[in-house]
Amino acid sequence: MDRIPFPDDLIAAQREWHAAYRALAVPRPCGATELRRRLLHLSTRIHWHPFWSTPDGWSPAARVELRRRAGGHRRTDAA
Repeated sequence: MDRIPFPDDLIAAQREWHAAYRALAVPRPCGATELRRRLLHLSTRIHWHPFWSTPDGWSPAARVELRRRAGGHRRTDAA
């Protein structure tokens, strides 16, 4: 896939989303309500970002590429 020119603020929001999700995924997270609110806020910011209405952002593959580039597709090998 060609390199999609994501705006820096969109990549930063996706990275923050992954960090909040990982923090919420631990058993008995501290500040769970605030983390859920943060996820909702970031999800809205990412979903309605103006980039998605540009020619580069129209495809579903662009959303996958954003998550990949922001570090959301990390594999953990349980060997």
